[in-house]
Amino acid sequence: MSNNRNYDFLIKLLLIGDSGVGKSCCLLRFSEDSFTPSFITTIGIDFKIRTIELDGKRVKLQIWDTAGQERFRTITTAYYRGAMGILLVYDVTDERSFNNIRTWFANVEQHATEGVNKILIGNKCDWEEKRAVSTEQGQALADELGIPFLEVSAKSNINIDKAFYSLAADIKKRIIDTSKNEAAPTVNVGEQSGSGLGGGKCC
Repeated sequence: MSNNRNYDFLIKLLLIGDSGVGKSCCLLRFSEDSFTPSFITTIGIDFKIRTIELDGKRVKLQIWDTAGQERFRTITTAYYRGAMGILLVYDVTDERSFNNIRTWFANVEQHATEGVNKILIGNKCDWEEKRAVSTEQGQALADELGIPFLEVSAKSNINIDKAFYSLAADIKKRIIDTSKNEAAPTVNVGEQSGSGLGGGKCC
C-alpha cells in the first residue's frame, strides 16, 4: 500500500566524475557523516540512501556512486537513464579531472533523461596549498554548461549537505511543476476543429 511509504518523494541521484576525485567520500559524508582518508576505488557501482526533509516533505534520496574508470563506463552509463539528478564531481587539486568534466557532461547529455537536473561540484576545496583549479574557473565552466556550482570538502564537511539539498530541492520543484502542468486541463484548438476530418494519428 502506498500509504505505508515513509516518504513523500523518491529521488534518484548519480555521482559521476574521474576516479579519485572523492565521489565516494562525498557520499559517505552525506549519508553517514563520516570520512575515511583511505582511497578505495569503487568497483562498478554502489549506492546509499538518506531521507531528508524539504519544505515539510520527506524526501528519500537514493544516491548512486559510479566508478570513474573507463572500463566501467558501459555499466555506469546504464544508470544515467533512471537518474533525476546528477552531480558532476572534479577535484580542485587535479586539473585533468576538471578538464574531463566536459566529457562527463557530454555523456549525461547523450545517456540521461532530457531535463535531468545537474550540479557541478569541486571537491577538496580545503586543500588550498594544492589547488590547481580556481573557484572562478569552476564557476565559469558551470556558467558555460548552464548548471549550478559549489565547491565542497568531504574531509572538512564543507557544503556537502548544501550540494545534495539544493539539487534535491530543484528536482522536487521540477516534479511538482511537471505534475501541475500535466494536471492542468488543456484545450486543443486545431485548424480542423469541428471538421472531424484530417489524418488520424496513432501513438
